[in-house]
Amino acid sequence: MKSAAASWRDFDAATREREYSPSSCIGGNYQPFVAAYAERSAAARAGAAGRLDLAYGAAATQRLDLFVPTRSTMDATVEGNGTSTADAARPPLLVFIHGGYWQELSKNESSFAAVDALRQGLAFAALDYTLAPAATVADMVAECRQALHWLHAHAEALGFDAARIVLAGSSAGAHLAAMCALRTPGAPQVKAAVLVSGIYEVEPLLGTSINAALGLDEAAARAVSPALADLRGFPPAVVCWGAVETGEFKRQGRGFAAALQNAGTACAMFEVPGRNHFDIVLDLVDPATELGAATLAQVRAA
Repeated sequence: MKSAAASWRDFDAATREREYSPSSCIGGNYQPFVAAYAERSAAARAGAAGRLDLAYGAAATQRLDLFVPTRSTMDATVEGNGTSTADAARPPLLVFIHGGYWQELSKNESSFAAVDALRQGLAFAALDYTLAPAATVADMVAECRQALHWLHAHAEALGFDAARIVLAGSSAGAHLAAMCALRTPGAPQVKAAVLVSGIYEVEPLLGTSINAALGLDEAAARAVSPALADLRGFPPAVVCWGAVETGEFKRQGRGFAAALQNAGTACAMFEVPGRNHFDIVLDLVDPATELGAATLAQVRAA
């Protein structure tokens, strides 16, 4: 598949650095949003009876947190949705992969949507993976795929439906989610993908400060670019971003959504007014928001 329009090649170094720095749209300080992730995630872990630090691999970073709704929550959700109790014997699972440019954050800041998910009768998992420079981007893709295979294999014991796993990610997490949703040999089977403010062609990061920890060259960047992959068989998807984002993040989202549609994937694409790169993901499972409604529609169709 050919690359989307590569306007970034005409940028000087300063412009490319700014276009691939999401905080440039909000004055440079994104830490209040990270604090919000952490606060909401800590509340979820403290009060939502999650199963924390489940190991999907041998490394200390290969861990996930899992939250599964109670029987009473499931019954209430079934009644509200008009579905049968048999259909809801086990809830679907929404798996979230965090962002942080492949070098920041963890699952400990990534359970902020767990409470909303449980209220909607969904199980929710937040993944950890090894960050750069300790791991390459290709390593991270492999780890996330490993986590999804592990979840699929242990679904019965953990209490969710292995046939209804939906994958979501934000920023670098959207990139990793897209890579995991590709129908390559041995790839995990997911029913849908929700991709928020992602990068799908990685080569523009070469020459920016972001690549200092990643250590990508052109070949490595192209190999981990879902926009350059065979997209045939990609599952139904949502691709979205905030209105308060750089032109390049918007271009990347539009380009990848168009490529999915051209490959035959049912793909909803939209921009969320008033939201930026960091706060849009807080809407992930809030049914009162455009993103939350779109996520829930994907999960319920799974």
